[in-house]
Amino acid sequence: MSYSNNHSDPNQPKQGTRLYNPYQDLHLPSQTLYHLPTSPEYLFTEESIHQRRSWGENLTFYTGSAYLSSSIAGGAAGFFSAFRSFEPTDTLKLKVNRILNSSGHSGRVWGNRVGVIGLIYAGLESGIVAITDRDDVWSSVAAGLGTGAVCRAARGVRSAAVAGALGGLAAGSVVAGKQALKKYAMI
Repeated sequence: MSYSNNHSDPNQPKQGTRLYNPYQDLHLPSQTLYHLPTSPEYLFTEESIHQRRSWGENLTFYTGSAYLSSSIAGGAAGFFSAFRSFEPTDTLKLKVNRILNSSGHSGRVWGNRVGVIGLIYAGLESGIVAITDRDDVWSSVAAGLGTGAVCRAARGVRSAAVAGALGGLAAGSVVAGKQALKKYAMI
């Protein structure tokens, strides 16, 4: 291949050729081709009727938010327990080390425990919504009831029943509070 010293613009068509426009048969102005929609596009119309998160988004949201919030709370609890365990002979370096170790350990423990509860709740809620095809307060209450029962099932039937009742009450109160905030605070 030889080098040609042609100073013509590569965007201009050469004589006897034309630029290829793949959209010429669609009869659309080129300005509207790149205006992206602001709402999600659904493949099926049934999907557009339901305005809720998918099971994967649900799983990620509940597990992540439970882990993050309880890790912060556990870190704070570990921070204060480290202060209580200070000894008068501790140096500054030892005090900082004690604070970091205690808050890190408590944050991990609390985060993992509550994160697993969020994981179980998300799985149960997504399963209940998929089976009943309704996303309402009762689905959340049933998921909370099931989560409490599953988490305490190894300790016996009575403990599982009490934990299930508390889980159902907690989930119901959270959903009712969220709906009250939407209605009265207009968030």
